Amino acid sequence: MFSAAALAAAVPTPTAAPAFNSASLHKRASCTFTDASAASASKKDCATIVLDNIAVPSGTTLDLTDLTSGTSVIFEGETTWGYEEWSGPLLSISGENIAISGKSGHTLNGGGARWWDGKGTNGGKTKPKFFYAHDLTGRSSITGLNILNTPVQAISIDGASGLTITDMKIDDSAGDKDSLGHNTDAFDIGSSTGVTITGANVKNQDDCLAINSGSSITFTGGTCSGGHGLSIGSVGGRDDNDVSDINISSSTVTNSQNGVRIKTVYGATGSVKGVTYKNITLSSISNYGIVIEQDYENGSPTGTPTNGVPITGLTLDGITGTVDSDATNIYILCGSGSCSDWTWTGVSVTGGKTSTKCKNIPGGSSC
Repeated sequence: MFSAAALAAAVPTPTAAPAFNSASLHKRASCTFTDASAASASKKDCATIVLDNIAVPSGTTLDLTDLTSGTSVIFEGETTWGYEEWSGPLLSISGENIAISGKSGHTLNGGGARWWDGKGTNGGKTKPKFFYAHDLTGRSSITGLNILNTPVQAISIDGASGLTITDMKIDDSAGDKDSLGHNTDAFDIGSSTGVTITGANVKNQDDCLAINSGSSITFTGGTCSGGHGLSIGSVGGRDDNDVSDINISSSTVTNSQNGVRIKTVYGATGSVKGVTYKNITLSSISNYGIVIEQDYENGSPTGTPTNGVPITGLTLDGITGTVDSDATNIYILCGSGSCSDWTWTGVSVTGGKTSTKCKNIPGGSSC
């Protein structure tokens, strides 16, 4: 727990009482917690919050929201959560200029196998989302976290600005057994700006990255395995349906359904512009090496594209690798006039089939 002596020493003298500000009293101590409720209750009293082998009770969020600006959060040992069927999240952190990290040997263990039933969020058990990284602003950072076995989606980034995530490991590979892990997206991003994710190592069963809305977002140096690839979308049908200024680079996708993917919602409105994929290496892709389609409805393709969410200013540079023999190298399904100003250089995806179903292919690309 935090040092009472340190706080007592910081209490103003009687002559200073009229100028008392609770913020000047709080944030004096480095606090080590072994109890989740104590950490949540005293989170504003600490400049540094150390979470030491926390066992979070079932049906409970480890709530570190609305932290005072400049707080550091450090995970030590193994953080675990009790079992309950509920929607979560298991962990939620928000605030300005927040620094989140883990000490050597730490693990945030979601214990996902207790929920995995092959249905994810589409049925079966109600499964909690893992980490709401919502409203992290200023120069907030998440560095070196080791995340294991999330019940469903891992990191939800929403309302963030200026956030950097570095060297995060997300390992849901145990969910590959009997295809029980499902909807275990690594990074879902919405309504955020200035987000940078560097050096992520992801093993999961859904999107490694899914950007649903936002601007000035960078994903670089990532390793993605077992999932659905590096995705924009699906875009459309939400409160915020615009994606712009996206850079995804220097990453590998292997043993996944797709490599590079952009998907927009059938009949929806919005925009996707200024997206760049650069130096992406693909291997062992089972469905599509590159797939861009404007026909999503209720999470599935209809085969009929619409043009309410234009995809413009798309750059693919150095997208190389192989797909499985029964997979499709490249698939483009655009609405009438809704895909334009594309630049593709150094795109070479081989090993699979050439699609005969592409439609409205813009100049500068090929199917």
